[in-house]
Amino acid sequence: MKIETFLRQSPLFEISWAARQVEGHLARQLSHGEVSFLEALVLVSIVFEKPMTVSPSRLAAAFSTTRGNISHCISSLEAKGLLARRIDPEDARAYQLLLKPQGKRIAMQMVRSLDHMQTCFEKTIGSAKLEAAIEVVRQVEQVCSQMRESERPPSLAARTVSKWAK
Repeated sequence: MKIETFLRQSPLFEISWAARQVEGHLARQLSHGEVSFLEALVLVSIVFEKPMTVSPSRLAAAFSTTRGNISHCISSLEAKGLLARRIDPEDARAYQLLLKPQGKRIAMQMVRSLDHMQTCFEKTIGSAKLEAAIEVVRQVEQVCSQMRESERPPSLAARTVSKWAK
């Protein structure tokens, strides 16, 4: 099919395809569907950070998703008995996320899977090529971000100011 040639030459589709392959592989590694990829990343973040520094807002920014997605993810992990929330004793408006033993086991499994994948990539592709590829992906991301910004309609305030400036 002609579309296949086009898709193979498009960085957009190659990045999307690669991301689906990586996420699919990691999903198979994660307790046979016990948790989603995002849930596993949340668990890993709690392992690496002090409980007080992990907040839904910071997780949403780190994983480039919405605070609502993170909130649902945390509720799901809590319902599965993998983590617990407790009110932050220093700030009653915030809460701390604490891993339960099963949550820690899954987080460590995810860390091992990510480390194994990184080692395979480095052996197969080479560290220098991987670093160059990451830079190219970041540039593609930046171009997409700039395109999105240029497509965004001006805010109401900006339209009002420009209207009155005439």
